[in-house]
Amino acid sequence: MTINEVAQELLVQLWMAVEEKRDSNFLLTDAQHNTAHELAHLGMLEQNGRQVMLTTAGRSEAARWVRRQRLGERLLNDVFTTDGIQTGEQTCSLECALWGGQEDSICTLLGHPQVCPHGRPIPPGPCCLQKRTSVNRLIAPLAELEPGQHGHIAYVNTHHAQHLPKLMAMGILPGVTITLLRRSPSFVFEAGYSQFAVDAEIAAEINVSLSEINESLR
Repeated sequence: MTINEVAQELLVQLWMAVEEKRDSNFLLTDAQHNTAHELAHLGMLEQNGRQVMLTTAGRSEAARWVRRQRLGERLLNDVFTTDGIQTGEQTCSLECALWGGQEDSICTLLGHPQVCPHGRPIPPGPCCLQKRTSVNRLIAPLAELEPGQHGHIAYVNTHHAQHLPKLMAMGILPGVTITLLRRSPSFVFEAGYSQFAVDAEIAAEINVSLSEINESLR
């Protein structure tokens, strides 16, 4: 099923309004009525005047577009390190490339990231639920590295606010070189010119670019 860009945007807006609670009183604008009518005809939403609600099919389709957009942002931010001003335009181009069903491969390559660079959740796909490892990843948690492997910190993914000050005090910032020294009884690593020890939970929150790691394993 193919829908145009305007319809995609409306689906995404509705999804974010509901799933991320951005707008609990979402109402259609005058310009969106025709698009909403088309989506209702496709079974994507239910419309009652200016009020609309996503159907199960609409929610699934919207989540796919949100997933593609945020995976594109993650790829540009973590792998290509693009200028933020250009990211929006380049992400749109990547979304087009992801239409062909490549989003699961990209997600696997990135290590199944849970959030975009802005901290917003990335809807999980089949690969996340299956935790596929058949494709070599470009980014992996520090907890999955072997002693001696090194790379650059790509991003930190934590749901614990109290962990952030600790990580920042260690100098755990994107772009910093990090080397895992030991896995047990705690994860010992070197970042910059200092060594630190953390537990498995924190080690799993530090995501490392694997380009250098892959080189070291050849």
